[in-house]
Amino acid sequence: MDSFTLIVASAMVGAIMAATMGLLYRASSGRRCLLDWAIAGALFSVNNIVGAFAAMSGSWHALLPAIANTIYIAGHYAVLAGVRRHLGRSPRYDVLAALSLAVFLLHLTPFAISSVAHRLLMFTPVIAAINLSIAGLLWRQPDSEARSSYMPLVVLEVLFMFQLTLRAMYMVASEHTPLTFLGSQFLQTSGSLFVLVFLSVVTMCCALIVLRHQELALRRASLTDALTGWLNRRALHDLAERDYRRARRTGEPLYFITFDIDHFKSVNDRFGHGTGDAAIRRVTELSAHALRGYDALFRIGGEEFAVLINGVSAEDARSIAERLRELVDASPLHIDGHTIALTVSVGLAALEPADHKWEDILRRADDALYHAKKTGRNRVCVSGDDAPRLHLVDRSSANA
Repeated sequence: MDSFTLIVASAMVGAIMAATMGLLYRASSGRRCLLDWAIAGALFSVNNIVGAFAAMSGSWHALLPAIANTIYIAGHYAVLAGVRRHLGRSPRYDVLAALSLAVFLLHLTPFAISSVAHRLLMFTPVIAAINLSIAGLLWRQPDSEARSSYMPLVVLEVLFMFQLTLRAMYMVASEHTPLTFLGSQFLQTSGSLFVLVFLSVVTMCCALIVLRHQELALRRASLTDALTGWLNRRALHDLAERDYRRARRTGEPLYFITFDIDHFKSVNDRFGHGTGDAAIRRVTELSAHALRGYDALFRIGGEEFAVLINGVSAEDARSIAERLRELVDASPLHIDGHTIALTVSVGLAALEPADHKWEDILRRADDALYHAKKTGRNRVCVSGDDAPRLHLVDRSSANA
């Protein structure tokens, strides 16, 4: 396959990349990294269109390689910009503007004009640095769930950088290698083939990153309560089962703290459901400050919550529960000119040898919670110490 055919094919693949990323952007609720990658595809396509035009016209001017190579390097940078934006960083198009100007002006120097090999040797390190930046950014990401979607692009960028470096080293070792602008020498044809493969694969890599991100976002949404950001009952089942099995295997202590907002119905009736939602958010925010950052937090009912705690003593578990209660009690809700006192009743239960499943612990914590409500509210009750060991507790008077 000659160089001209590869250039035309690369222009088409670049246009397909731009169209694919643009369509995904429209269908993905504004993932702006897709716009960066659409720009990258468009730049790669234009770069090859310039090359095809030069090949068909049969003319050569110093501006042609300057324009083509500047656009080509900008295409690689746009891939980096998309990766940066996906990771929550600035795409830094100001750097691209400065880099493009420098690349264009360097093409107009006698050294660059005199030889295709000189231009390749000058700008190979620039492209390799961009490739390395993309691979490095993705490789250092701590998100283990998303990591599998990053690896194809990491491998692609490293391989592309590797072949660029090998070609540059070959040129240094073979000083008399004859290269011409848009020529079909093996060195250039192989480079054009690598570009075609790169454009074909990078489209799939970028799409994979976005699709994996959306999959994880949907999974998190399905496990998270929208009002509070705490985990929901579905997540409770999975995490509690995991921690229960581990505690049984290792002998590590395991506790459930359950609590709900006292007199929540009267808050809703008096101030409205909007204020009730604000009260729920306030209590969960305060509770999160009282708890450890790695404790699993769940909203399991309208105003009822649960916390899964492991690796502490019974005394420490009770101290955590008391700290939670005290912090809520000391922090009223201020909203719409009203000051609303908030308190919570708290139940605490530990894993016991007779427990057959994690639900047994949660049930006892729930019983202790309702015992706290029946005996005055705004207090902590520990199953077996403060609360009776009953499978069923009369809760009719505690729900008000």
